[in-house]
Amino acid sequence: QVQLVESGGGSVQSGGSLRLSCVASGYTYSDYCMAWFRQAPGKEREAVAVITDFGSTWYADSVKGRFTISQDNAKNTLYLLLNSLKPEDTAMYYCATTPRPYGGSAWCRETNYNDWGQGTQVTVSS
Repeated sequence: QVQLVESGGGSVQSGGSLRLSCVASGYTYSDYCMAWFRQAPGKEREAVAVITDFGSTWYADSVKGRFTISQDNAKNTLYLLLNSLKPEDTAMYYCATTPRPYGGSAWCRETNYNDWGQGTQVTVSS
């Protein structure tokens, strides 16, 4: 089983930036999807960004051009750089991973994820 631990959340003002990190340990998948999700109070969880083992990415329209997903395989770490933050970005952010038997970022966007972190809170004030 994969263990995922997120960090980097916090409280910022509108227009500010944060960088979230997610360190993976334990068993890791050779071909995988990794993703960032978020869930705001009273709302459904939504996918924010995904990345495959070969670097293909996908972003939700609401964050495209503001957020950047990346990974450092040597450190088993997934990142999400959040720029130009808005109050509507306020949510608990979770990283997740799952095996990728085929497909790319589009498949990763639609699939269910096996392993989840505990989340890190991002709060953006106006």
